[in-house]
Amino acid sequence: MLVFLGFGVLLGRTAGRPVGDALASTRSPLKLVLGPSTPAGASVAPSESSSSTSSEPPSAEPEQTPAPASTNATTPARSSSGSRGGSSGSKAESSGESSSESSRAAASAPARKLPPIKHVFVIMLSDEPYASAFGPSSTASYLTGTLEKRGELLVRYDAVAHEALADELALLSGQGPTSETTANCPNYSAIAPTGEGADEQVLGSGCVYPSSTQTLPGQLAAKHLTWRAYVQGIDEAGAQNGACAHPSLGAADPSSQQSSSSGPYATFRNPFVYFDSIVGGSECQADDVGLASLKADLAQAKRTPSFSYIVPDRCHDGNPTPCTPGAPAGMTPAGAFLAQVVPEITGSTAYRESGLLVITVDEAPSSGEFADSSSCCGQPLFPNAPSKTLTGAPRGGGSVGALLLSPYVKGATTSQEPFNHFALLRTIEDLFGLGHLGYAGLPSVKPFEPAMFTAGKSTGKAAGKG
Repeated sequence: MLVFLGFGVLLGRTAGRPVGDALASTRSPLKLVLGPSTPAGASVAPSESSSSTSSEPPSAEPEQTPAPASTNATTPARSSSGSRGGSSGSKAESSGESSSESSRAAASAPARKLPPIKHVFVIMLSDEPYASAFGPSSTASYLTGTLEKRGELLVRYDAVAHEALADELALLSGQGPTSETTANCPNYSAIAPTGEGADEQVLGSGCVYPSSTQTLPGQLAAKHLTWRAYVQGIDEAGAQNGACAHPSLGAADPSSQQSSSSGPYATFRNPFVYFDSIVGGSECQADDVGLASLKADLAQAKRTPSFSYIVPDRCHDGNPTPCTPGAPAGMTPAGAFLAQVVPEITGSTAYRESGLLVITVDEAPSSGEFADSSSCCGQPLFPNAPSKTLTGAPRGGGSVGALLLSPYVKGATTSQEPFNHFALLRTIEDLFGLGHLGYAGLPSVKPFEPAMFTAGKSTGKAAGKG
């Protein structure tokens, strides 16, 4: 009876996703191991996390570096913290066990806190479903054939809205979309607030948030930390747009249209210019720059920002619509972009010492054959752009997936835990000791678990290298 019960549980855990959930580069056989039944009254060890190793991590050259602050545990536990600004760690329980038993328990205890990451890099691709970006059908062979072996794949990571701009703004501020941002803002108009809703939501219509709206860049600056957006197609050789490029307030924005005539740069792929607190100051010209600046900033750890947001242009961001007539589109050019940029990041001192690289997608397609509006994590019903599916559940931005690369992340692993863009914002805030903005503070939004960061830097430092 126990065997059938265990087999049923296993099927239940694996039936929630299509075949594309597995690492595209590996297919390991499933094993069901049933131990002896637990006697009545005996204590039960914490259950295993849904984060699991699908194959042995690649070998790495040994390097002399200090060990991470987190414990190298193998049995994670879910965080129960849902309060704003709260930590995400779990507390160890005291017991009267012997010293030898205590030592064994400590060796298998869950990681209690996030590692001392000082540099977070986010590469934001666009408009691809999970299967096309990270699954076996992806044409980005460098992403699926190389990087997935060296990082942790989040197979239940969702976008929070449609279209792309609404998700990018959510990641930077915890704000839900307006009716204009769900259309990528064809007119670059200011939001005239009509009030503040629950969870710090700015109420109103328009595109550019008022200077009072809190943002992740503003949080970092207040703590004397740095940020920079590296947007391919502006402020570099051959670009038609300078740093902090955006239309005049109130003007139409032709680049908002997903067409082959809009060119490589699109304003809506640069979410920083939709906050008046950023465009109204000198930091936008200084820190919203072209991709060419990334290599120089990576040359020294002290020049590398605490938070780096990297945006491929429309010719390389994965969008299936060509950026110019006849140009290649989709994940093939996106894979070429990653093969160029990722080794620059993972080879830098800032990454090797204390870095985390997240590769994800702003949204799944909102229409067509692969349309997906699924959601997770207690998705709220956004007050400025309420919409529901036919089932009555709040619409999200669909399943997009995310890949984590870090010296603290074990290679060739996957996680079945549900996360979304608000969870990524919350994780970044927790790493830097910041409060939780907007919907990132919802109790249903959980940050990445400390137990996802259990690799020692001596073995994890090669993650994503090459």
